[in-house]
Amino acid sequence: MRYLVRDRIFGIGDDYWIEDDRGRHAFLVDGKALRLRETFELKDPQGRVLVTLRKKMLALRDTMTLERDDRPLATIRRKRLSLLRNHYRVELADGTGLDVSGKILDREFAVEYDGELLAEISRRWLSVRDTYGVSVVREDADPALLIAIAVCVIRLAERESGED
Repeated sequence: MRYLVRDRIFGIGDDYWIEDDRGRHAFLVDGKALRLRETFELKDPQGRVLVTLRKKMLALRDTMTLERDDRPLATIRRKRLSLLRNHYRVELADGTGLDVSGKILDREFAVEYDGELLAEISRRWLSVRDTYGVSVVREDADPALLIAIAVCVIRLAERESGED
């Protein structure tokens, strides 16, 4: 399944619909204003919160956390040693780790588990400016989690490069 995500959705208080490949509203990114730390919620079309994305306040390296039902779901941070490409590590609450690598700022990267492709993030499929696609490859993968990971990794890479 492919999802269409508009770039630059990260202003505090900004809301944006993510559409599926048929143009239907699939997820709402709800930017929470008046919070001490940067917070976004990924909601379903009925308004239920699926994943909460937060910037971790006190961390040596920029870190974002994901929560589901007010419980930790994942922690995302850049890998220490990554010379040529951007590499991020997603540590899930159950101890599982996902790897994110590619050209993050160009919106050309992949999310993998143990070498197996879970999702591909790319602009090359689209002609719409300031938009990228998230293609969820595995049928049993959690699209909300993979979209939240993509949003967090892009945000972390932008902050690190000074595009914030």
